[in-house]
Amino acid sequence: MNFSAFTTKNIPLILCGIFYSVLCVFSIVTGLIYASGKRKLNPLELPDSFVNKLDEEDKLKRFAIQMGYVTFVVGIVQGLTAFSLFKAKGLLFYLIAFGFNLFSIASVLFKLKGKINAFPLLKLCAYIMILIVLLVYRRSFLAL
Repeated sequence: MNFSAFTTKNIPLILCGIFYSVLCVFSIVTGLIYASGKRKLNPLELPDSFVNKLDEEDKLKRFAIQMGYVTFVVGIVQGLTAFSLFKAKGLLFYLIAFGFNLFSIASVLFKLKGKINAFPLLKLCAYIMILIVLLVYRRSFLAL
């Protein structure tokens, strides 16, 4: 798929790319907010074991700043994943999209450990749907 050659058969890949593009912007902005120390971490986004270890305000603030940097980098990788989904040509782009999608699934499963929260569950469903699209469209990526 070329950037200028979007067709109806490529709509699932385009929608997956848009999803990762939105996550990219959200993660970069959120990462900058956390890294600047302007916002506390949401305990619903962390496993209970992390929340229990961070009982002091100073520890929680330092951890939020560190997570801000991590979230910023994840946003950049989400942008690369979106680019890979839009480009949809070549083994490298497929491996980036497929690999980061597997990482995203593992990350949400880790965050869900011991908690039921609607937002991570929705993200997990979206990542699984993207994984299915990547498996169905793998020939599009690998066709030369």
